[in-house]
Amino acid sequence: MAHVAREVLIEYVKENQEKLYRIAYTYTKNQEIALDVVQEAITKSLGNINQLRNEEYVKSWFYRILINEAIKASKSNIYFVEYNSVENEIHSNSHENEVVEKLDIYKAVQRLDEKLKTVIILRFFEDLKIEEIAYITKTNLNTVKSRLYKGMEEIRKSIERRNI
Repeated sequence: MAHVAREVLIEYVKENQEKLYRIAYTYTKNQEIALDVVQEAITKSLGNINQLRNEEYVKSWFYRILINEAIKASKSNIYFVEYNSVENEIHSNSHENEVVEKLDIYKAVQRLDEKLKTVIILRFFEDLKIEEIAYITKTNLNTVKSRLYKGMEEIRKSIERRNI
């Protein structure tokens, strides 16, 4: 069982490496740290592969590990925020208003409490179902729905304040 689960995990990571990096980057805002987070999540998941009871849940199981590692890294004071790439995109993009609007949303998401941020990222950036988010975050469905609503409301208020 563990050997088959290991192969399923490796295949999942290979197929989704960009998505996994993007999630880590959303938390850390630094390329090198995000890569380290993904690497650490892979190492931990391979080391604990016997805890994966059902291969069908490899995605949710790995997301949980990845998000925990990303949150841990984002709380440490050893990373630097990289806004240069975003600023370069704004200056080089002909759709400047669209980029600025996306940047406002991104900044609003970054200011959310970790629990709200996680639900928003998984739902809207990764397009996961609410049931999957509940499994990943080890919370019940109503809590996920509540956090989703509260997070969206905080983002809306944040953007409104910036536009006034």
